[in-house]
Amino acid sequence: MASRPGFLTDWPWTPLGSFKYLVLAPLVIDSIYSYATLRDHDKLLVVALMVWRIVHSQAWISFSRYRTAKGTTRIVNKSIEFEQVDRERTWDDQIIFNTIIVYLVKAYVIRNNPVPFWRLDGVVLTVLLHAGPVEFIYYWFHRALHHHYLYSRYHSHHHSSIVTEPITSVVHPFAEHIGYTLILGIPLITCLLCGTVSVASLFLYLTYIDFMNNLGHCNFELIPKPFFSLFPPLKFICYTPSFHSLHHTQFRTNYSLFMPMYDYIYGTNDKCSDSLYETSLEKEEEKPDAIHLTHLTSLDSIYQLRLGFASLSSHPLSSRCYLLLMRPFTLILSFILTSFSFRTFVFERNRFRDLTIHSHLLPKFSSHYISQQCKKSINKMIETAIIEANKKGVKVMSLGLLNQGEELNGYGEMYVRKHPKLKIRIVDGSSLAAEVVVHSIPVGTREVLFRGQVTKVARVIVISLCQNGIKVMVLREEEHCMLAGYLGGHCKENLVLTTNYSPMIWLVGDGLSREEQEMATKGTRFLPFSQFPPTQLRKDCFYHTTPAMIIPDSAQNIDSCENWLGRRVMSAWRVGGIVHALEGWEEHECGLDGPVVNPPRVWEAALRNGFKPLVLPSVETKGLSNCY
Repeated sequence: MASRPGFLTDWPWTPLGSFKYLVLAPLVIDSIYSYATLRDHDKLLVVALMVWRIVHSQAWISFSRYRTAKGTTRIVNKSIEFEQVDRERTWDDQIIFNTIIVYLVKAYVIRNNPVPFWRLDGVVLTVLLHAGPVEFIYYWFHRALHHHYLYSRYHSHHHSSIVTEPITSVVHPFAEHIGYTLILGIPLITCLLCGTVSVASLFLYLTYIDFMNNLGHCNFELIPKPFFSLFPPLKFICYTPSFHSLHHTQFRTNYSLFMPMYDYIYGTNDKCSDSLYETSLEKEEEKPDAIHLTHLTSLDSIYQLRLGFASLSSHPLSSRCYLLLMRPFTLILSFILTSFSFRTFVFERNRFRDLTIHSHLLPKFSSHYISQQCKKSINKMIETAIIEANKKGVKVMSLGLLNQGEELNGYGEMYVRKHPKLKIRIVDGSSLAAEVVVHSIPVGTREVLFRGQVTKVARVIVISLCQNGIKVMVLREEEHCMLAGYLGGHCKENLVLTTNYSPMIWLVGDGLSREEQEMATKGTRFLPFSQFPPTQLRKDCFYHTTPAMIIPDSAQNIDSCENWLGRRVMSAWRVGGIVHALEGWEEHECGLDGPVVNPPRVWEAALRNGFKPLVLPSVETKGLSNCY
């Protein structure tokens, strides 16, 4: 929002929120009806243009976030936070606005007259009018927007983003977009009046505008030097990402739309434009200090990634009804991603103090970890990722979700045994995950009920509780036998096989059934120790989140949520790897024989580095699905 919002700041459909595309429903219905009845085929092209522009922009968003996470040729090395993501979630409003305008022109001006697919004279006229009056008028309009009166009421909203993303280019107040539409519409309106308009000129011109807008705000340099060295005048008719980036960092230079010639003519070009362009091209891929290796969970988790939909990844993963409409596209994208991706890749970059932390994705879903054939390829990808990270000098790699499964690789021990000379430290995060659960149990608790698959985290939790005099009641005999074997001769009297469902604190993991949840007493608190949260069936009970911690305020570039966790909350397994890197510990934390790193030591180190525990749900927070 601008510092002093002016008239027509909000878009007309702002009150509709996520349902804003409903304003296009009559348009879409009429276009389909006109096509089906052979009355007017061209109306459907308006809908096709809208879809193409959305897909084109989303491709730029994903590509830009991937490149800036890697660090190659990155221009501005500053962070993006949730505030910017929330502000820029309206990036597609201008596509809705333009679609309505094009449709109205087709319906009430062109009517049923056929529009030719191609006219060379119309394309040439569009190019000339853009290079001439459009660039000139925009330049002076843009300078006017930097006058304190208009800047404070309108344009400051756009300039709130110092570090730009492709979608930053179109995030403006409604009134400002009206001005841009009038200016950029000059070539198309002229072609319409001259009778030279064509489908090609419309599609190509709007695609050119979107491409150049996204290019100028992508925050990484990708135009190679030969592009300008072979024909130097190109620098006056084609800007670079670094050229426009200076406008967002310096504010009073580089006002041009896409062609910098008017900045050079009127002396407003930034003197650092050429040097920033060259230094940006020379930046190599960034070497992280630590890597967290995770994977996809459900089908919709594709959009939850930071490379996916920014508006979705900035909120916890949950079912959204409108994603069901995208299921055919989701299935195609999932098939391509999982079938043709044979290596992990970076998708997020964070800063903790002086450390750079990357998150890498293994392109498989949770369902793939069941298949024995898939497990072989998954292990191969994890092993390759570890070896490559080791060669680059990465200090720590933490294994997230099912990448550290006991049956898959023995909580990472397989890689350490196979490559004993690894300098990189493998961390499964079990120590911290167990401590998070233990410290989530209210003070004064005398007994807890245990139910779930016996994992490494479960063993550490049960041992800690029994040693501290808390009775652990186990529902199933096989689970009781396994836990008793790990307890040895110590405190076995505190591990009890029971059929009593009365304890108010339940420690739950994978395998908790619906029937067992129904047996819980009203007001029971479910504390998961598993990687995945249980299905929340009881509205009269309280569900804690999976083991996680609130990250310190000093952590930077945090603009997406980790799966189902809230903002600025990370899983304990991920935090465990970060703490390992921050503390500079030299030992591995992986394997079946329990964590090498002392759990209380990891907990204390996490608190010392600014991580905070989540608050357990209480009676006062009844109805909340999470504890934060």
